[in-house]
Amino acid sequence: MDNRKYNKRNIGQLLFLIFLIIGTILIIRKQQNTPYQHDSGMIFGTMYNVTYQSDRNLGEGILATMKEVDSSLSMFNQNSTISKINRNEHVEPDRMFIDVFKLAQDVAKQTDGSFDITVAPLVNAWGFGFKKGKMPTQQQIDSLLTITGYQKVKYIKKDGKGTIVKNDPRIMLDCSAIAKGYGSDAVARYLESQGVKNYMVEIGGEVVTKGINSQQHPWRIGISKPVDDTLNVNQDIQTILNVKDMAMATSGNYRNFYYKNGKKYAHTIDPKTGRPVQHSLLSATVLAPNCATADAYATAFMVMGIDKAKHILHNNPEIMAYFIFSDDKGATKVWYSEAMKEKLTN
Repeated sequence: MDNRKYNKRNIGQLLFLIFLIIGTILIIRKQQNTPYQHDSGMIFGTMYNVTYQSDRNLGEGILATMKEVDSSLSMFNQNSTISKINRNEHVEPDRMFIDVFKLAQDVAKQTDGSFDITVAPLVNAWGFGFKKGKMPTQQQIDSLLTITGYQKVKYIKKDGKGTIVKNDPRIMLDCSAIAKGYGSDAVARYLESQGVKNYMVEIGGEVVTKGINSQQHPWRIGISKPVDDTLNVNQDIQTILNVKDMAMATSGNYRNFYYKNGKKYAHTIDPKTGRPVQHSLLSATVLAPNCATADAYATAFMVMGIDKAKHILHNNPEIMAYFIFSDDKGATKVWYSEAMKEKLTN
């Protein structure tokens, strides 16, 4: 009698195992047969490319998601939330704006102000100054520094409604150094809400990946060589990273710079000094759990330079970085986080 029970139990377990194996094979086969879709276009003044595995094209939803980000964070959209706040209109910030503002302020604190979304007036002064052939004076810089600084703006709730409070109405917010990364995150969330398991989202070089590509391999993302290239025609690759279930953002001065009286000026402005940064770091690529975080830290590292950036990385093990810099003799060198080793393909 006991043997019969034992045999029945074994048969039941065997049948369950067979069904499990068959089910797994069918799932894998269906996954392999599901096509990869690709959508691309222009958003936020840059190109976007989205590749994902799905039986249906989700292009309309992807574009709608990016337009929602644009309507919240774009300074070029006069009806966006950030534009209204910059004009000091009474507007309750939307969910996306609040998310980005809080993250931006947190990164600003973590980096001692190297990342600062109030720095726009200084960036404009240097940009327009070079275009007009005249750099801003120290007096002009000092004046602009009085209306910049992340500590001079905050988000509060009053009577159950959220609002942005500025110390000075002339303060302007600019989320361009984090918005593309946040946009990539938003599209990734949309794809996951549609059941997509494998995808790569890229907006202006800011990338989010999940799962595998159409060749059943981890997504491979290249880091450009930091060659002076204002026309953005150089496509040489410094290295390629295996990026799976992570986000990646790169910031660099090699495509945005000016020459004045034989001296090279980077487009990255130090929020503390109000002047272009002067150090050896050419490019900062950051891997993080989400792209908005990667985007913000990549910008902050370009401001603070490699030595201070290493200190930040030590205190934030959830992010890793790949730095390209010039040594004392002008030769190009690289440094990367210990955890980055397993991501390198060459």
